Amino acid sequence: MTVHPSLQNYADAWTHSIEAIAELVQPLPEATWNRPTPCPGWSVRDIVSHVIGMETEMLGDPRPIHALPRDLYHVRTDFARYMEVQVDARRHHTAPEMTAELEYVLIRRARQLRNENRSPDHLIRAPLGAEQTLELGYRMRAFDVWVHEQDLRAALGAPGNLDAPGALVTRDVLLEAMPDVVARRAGAPASSAVVLDVSGPVEFLRTVRVDAEGRGSIDGAPSLGPAVTLATDWETFVRLACGRVRPADVADRVKVEGDEALATAILDNIAVTPS
Repeated sequence: MTVHPSLQNYADAWTHSIEAIAELVQPLPEATWNRPTPCPGWSVRDIVSHVIGMETEMLGDPRPIHALPRDLYHVRTDFARYMEVQVDARRHHTAPEMTAELEYVLIRRARQLRNENRSPDHLIRAPLGAEQTLELGYRMRAFDVWVHEQDLRAALGAPGNLDAPGALVTRDVLLEAMPDVVARRAGAPASSAVVLDVSGPVEFLRTVRVDAEGRGSIDGAPSLGPAVTLATDWETFVRLACGRVRPADVADRVKVEGDEALATAILDNIAVTPS
């Protein structure tokens, strides 16, 4: 590997998850590719199409010229429409076509990683014509492929890798979003604190603090008098924060202590992945 040290962790996590995805889907019969996943509106084929499409964009390939149908109920935003193009363009591809394209993209991306000599702050293409640093691009690909690996595992009844390197990247990405969830979206009062107590393969205790001006921050120090404590397991936290399940559907897996109204507001706004 010639990847910059600050990129290596993300490259390793991405490699682990995407190789797991390839292994999961390689033997699937044609009908299984149409099986729904927890990702709203997407089948097994759609998840793999999305992964392929995003990796080709990391390679700098041109995007497909493709008009979306008007009846895709899950496509409600410009970001979702952007993501859906790579998916819908492959909706009629066969299982052998999907696995062959995935394998080819993996070979190309592995070569790109081996030969990577750009700096972490080098600007690359991001969705919707924006730009992002190479480091952020690597990080978000590691996050994305691990979450979609879990989507596929749920759909295929093949649990695993909940503590993989990509899980740790995902933990950090999701926790960075929690101050905004608590302070801005849920409207937690000034000078309050909310504790997140997550157990399981990836466990952590974090406190989201809202300062006197209503700004949120997060740290690992305990709070003596939190307004709310939310306790759940790692898999449930991921499913909630990634919008894979509604809070009501996992109420038995989330323990709430403190202000019930604030806890409800936080859970109702906890999904942070764009749609």
